[in-house]
Amino acid sequence: MTAQVLLVDDDRDIREALGQTLELADLTPNLAGSFVAAKDQLTPAFDGVVVSDIRMPGRDGFYLLDFVREVDPELPVILLTGEADIPMAVRAMSAGAYDFLEKPCAPQDFVAVVHRALKARALVLENRRLKAALTKGDAASRMLFGRSALAEGLRDQARAAAKAGTEVLIAGDPGSGTPKVAEVIHLLSRRASRPFVKRAAPSLDAPALAVAWDAAAGGTFYLDEITGLDPARQVQLLDLLDAGPGPCVLAGTTHDLKAAVRAGTFHADLFYRLDMIRVRIPALHQRPEDIPALFQHYVAQASEQANVTPPPITPELTARLMAQEWPGNARALMNVAMRFSLGLHDAEAQEGLGLAAQMLQVERSLLVASLQRQQGNATGVARELQMPRKTLYDKLNKHNLRADDFRRGAD
Repeated sequence: MTAQVLLVDDDRDIREALGQTLELADLTPNLAGSFVAAKDQLTPAFDGVVVSDIRMPGRDGFYLLDFVREVDPELPVILLTGEADIPMAVRAMSAGAYDFLEKPCAPQDFVAVVHRALKARALVLENRRLKAALTKGDAASRMLFGRSALAEGLRDQARAAAKAGTEVLIAGDPGSGTPKVAEVIHLLSRRASRPFVKRAAPSLDAPALAVAWDAAAGGTFYLDEITGLDPARQVQLLDLLDAGPGPCVLAGTTHDLKAAVRAGTFHADLFYRLDMIRVRIPALHQRPEDIPALFQHYVAQASEQANVTPPPITPELTARLMAQEWPGNARALMNVAMRFSLGLHDAEAQEGLGLAAQMLQVERSLLVASLQRQQGNATGVARELQMPRKTLYDKLNKHNLRADDFRRGAD
């Protein structure tokens, strides 16, 4: 979280005393004696908040507030005054001040208000960063979120599948977002300007399959949960694929399609036709480091849809989220974000262990995820997590984990 505080007061003694209070709270004050001395720092990119006295010679605090509102309406301004003036407080709040404090105020009260304003500012800047990511880069960068190596690998898989232009089998655990990956592949392909037709495979009868096939002509036809396609429709789809030019077919599944072939419930020829390229979506429990960014994105999205101000996301909440297994993957996390945005306390996210215990769970989940990625190679895990090997082994012992258990072929 940002810690910058632009403190504006013409009284040097008060200015320095308040600055010292902020420093003792591990914040970074930047002191200015006037509006003129402060104004050049006030930009939409300012990574902090403003605290200003109201009564100053020349340009007063209200002038500074109006200036900030023009520069960035979401930049918090806390106004201070030495007078117990209720009309002035009303004017300050109606003019858009974040808060209003009387001087002298108790240090703990002053710091508490500044901390709240900083949290609000940090959330605004993060939401802007996420929105900016949506408007730049390719569809994989804009739509497939996550900063982990696994998330980057998924984006690379989607790009490669789109470039190949062949049929693609998209596999993932329930809730992992196979339809979104299919849409990304379509948008990255040379068919991006053509139709993208999406259908739930279990619901298709013969006429519906034929109509959808024709509607996707020249574009992409995505069949969600392909294992649920009726056996007769499997033959029909195979015939359509063999008939010649048609849409590119993408198929999504949350099941083991090879097992379905062995069981005789899925046509082997159709499987091999669809399995030209395979994209595997990593489960959320394999990449817990992606959860904070994903949750922030979902909260911002849900808040915008509901036309509400995004609530602050505390470190405690983030720790709880990262400590969970998430069998429902991104869909489950999205549901929690929606309820959180609406002020509905979610039992999964709000109840449970204390912060220290939660952080231990987070540490364990990060270790497990890295061990899985590195296939039990302790040197690789230590390098990835940027810690000495001795520290790594101490942590593995603490969490009762053995690197050997994660090596390929281990029982």
